[in-house]
Amino acid sequence: MPEIPGVSAPWRGVHVATALPFHDDDELSVDYEGYAAHVRFLAEHGCDGVCPNGSLGEYQTLTDEERARVVRVAVEAAPEGFGVMPGVAAYGALESRRWAEQAREAGARAVLALPPNSYRADREAVVGHYREVARAGLPVVAYNNPHDTKVDLTPELLAELHGEGLIVAVKEFSGDVRRAYEIAERSPGLDLLIGADDVLLELGLAGAVGWIAGYPNAIPEATVELYRLATSGVGTDLEKALPLYRALHPLLRWDSRTEFVQAIKASMDLAGLRGGSCRPPRSRLTGEVAARVVRETETVLGLGYR
Repeated sequence: MPEIPGVSAPWRGVHVATALPFHDDDELSVDYEGYAAHVRFLAEHGCDGVCPNGSLGEYQTLTDEERARVVRVAVEAAPEGFGVMPGVAAYGALESRRWAEQAREAGARAVLALPPNSYRADREAVVGHYREVARAGLPVVAYNNPHDTKVDLTPELLAELHGEGLIVAVKEFSGDVRRAYEIAERSPGLDLLIGADDVLLELGLAGAVGWIAGYPNAIPEATVELYRLATSGVGTDLEKALPLYRALHPLLRWDSRTEFVQAIKASMDLAGLRGGSCRPPRSRLTGEVAARVVRETETVLGLGYR
């Protein structure tokens, strides 16, 4: 599998799937300076890296120029030792490989790759997709999100991808925490990364060595502390982790809901950070959904969690 000299597993630890700020102009243009400041803020508050151009970064609404610049800005803003692992999702395998090449040229240390998501790909198409992305030469983290892609990277399929040297880790977003154990059995060398905020404790106890995270955008210190407490490889402390998990879980659940981008950005605004608007088709939350996000965020902030 590809390796970067002098760097050990740059996909491990807490990598924040970063929200992307926009200016309040007619085009909702990207606020690159605000994004660079957010990357530095996350580094200063204990996170290990960022994942630009994920769904939280609204990559589907960006032009190619904007998407490429977001990666360059993240790399330039990242301090020494702080990872940048861009999402390279695209409709076609060739396009995903080109985004992985762009990430490599910008100085990223790994990439996060969904399977084909324009149709329900079979095993052969999925393997071919990851072969193409791996050609870029960076370590590839597979992203299993069968809810959105309709392609399930089962433990058996992951073992095939890992056995061929195409992937180094998997971001597990199926919601089925039982899979962690079968993945470990079938692919002992494949790193498990927590893919949804609301299963952090369960997958941490199951041996996860990383978390591609949403809510550290708004409350980095509390969520990073929770990850450290819940991760078995760092010395799990359930006595401290469980009450913190319970306190944060109403917020963490938003990461698995349709409105997760708007919810996390709203929580960022309430925490005094730069969340702001989303590009269409997403719009600001209203009604009871908005009230719940406000209520649950204010409860967490009122408890002193930041």
